[in-house]
Amino acid sequence: MAEERKYHVGLAPGEVGGYLLYPGDPARTKAIARSLDGAGEVAFSREYRTFTGTIDGTAVSACSSGMGGPSVAIGVEELADLGVHTFLRVGTCGGLQPGIHVGDIVIATGAVRSEGTPDAYVPRDYPAIAAHDIVAACVEAAEAAGLRHHVGIVRSVDGLYPELDPDRMPRATELREELALWRRAGVKASDMESSTLFVVSSLLALRAGTILLCVDEVESGQIDHIDPSQMDRFLEVSVDAVRRLIARDHAAARQ
Repeated sequence: MAEERKYHVGLAPGEVGGYLLYPGDPARTKAIARSLDGAGEVAFSREYRTFTGTIDGTAVSACSSGMGGPSVAIGVEELADLGVHTFLRVGTCGGLQPGIHVGDIVIATGAVRSEGTPDAYVPRDYPAIAAHDIVAACVEAAEAAGLRHHVGIVRSVDGLYPELDPDRMPRATELREELALWRRAGVKASDMESSTLFVVSSLLALRAGTILLCVDEVESGQIDHIDPSQMDRFLEVSVDAVRRLIARDHAAARQ
């Protein structure tokens, strides 16, 4: 079995479901697993911690990606080889619009490619777009939970602190102008992974989406520690979105 395990994610065939929740933080996979039936930890290799259980009898996994595009891309490649066809990034973000506040949910329809990992795959002319049915499932789940949510384009970057505190960076003026440009363009929030997830998944003919919890607001200069109950509700919404996807997929298969 050891030789069958994927080098980075540490998983073997049969240990991961076709539907996967993809947070950055390994601790969040354990929290997500509480909402899956019969879930157990199946691997913890590098930044990739994986739990697998079921939702309504369908195998579902939660695997952490770590931070940034490179580890997301590696995970998608290896997890796809193991049969994952649907990825939902479950992460955090910084709000870019004045009306987006800490604790709000942001559901991405696409991502600005301001980080470099997808450039190794295709030119920047290639768009980073979320799967429509995943977006719809996330919106339905957020509405059902009665949580404030925003839907639109996010921006993925390589550097967290240049976005958070541009004034102490060597290119402060340029960074501020860039942030102002994307705010004027209506971009909802910044993260570090979505554009990589969307591009790599699309190239592999997989389905991918992103749901985010806002942890800092525009020009705040700090990341807020979210109340654990807010994070728990957010994770429950994410799992409910996957539950809705499964139900929709099963209904389509019966037609």
